[in-house]
Amino acid sequence: MGALIMVVDDSAMIRMQVKRTLTGAGFEVVDAKDGQDAADKITAGTRPKMIVCDVNMPRMNGLEFLEFLHGTGLKVPVIMLTTEGQPDMIRKARSLGAKGWLVKPFKPDLLLGAAKKITAMAA
Repeated sequence: MGALIMVVDDSAMIRMQVKRTLTGAGFEVVDAKDGQDAADKITAGTRPKMIVCDVNMPRMNGLEFLEFLHGTGLKVPVIMLTTEGQPDMIRKARSLGAKGWLVKPFKPDLLLGAAKKITAMAA
């Protein structure tokens, strides 16, 4: 199996689409239904090579999750996958360590290109 990628999104359909795209290219995928679920999995020891994360989610949103991740000291590259596109939000995400920003609906080839590049650098 390829590198482990965590997909964090409150939409089961988006998680399924992203998982299908990534597993089809040989990646291993673990998903989380929101930032809190992802934080719990990371706290329990899940160590993805990359995270694909939505912004607007209940319990813990994507920016709050980036803050959590930053606080752990783990250096996991994060690509934000969202319907949002406000420059202030993008700047905030980048300041918290996000490596990229893809807008939904996503193009599978762009997501795969980012995943391949980032996981190769993290290897």
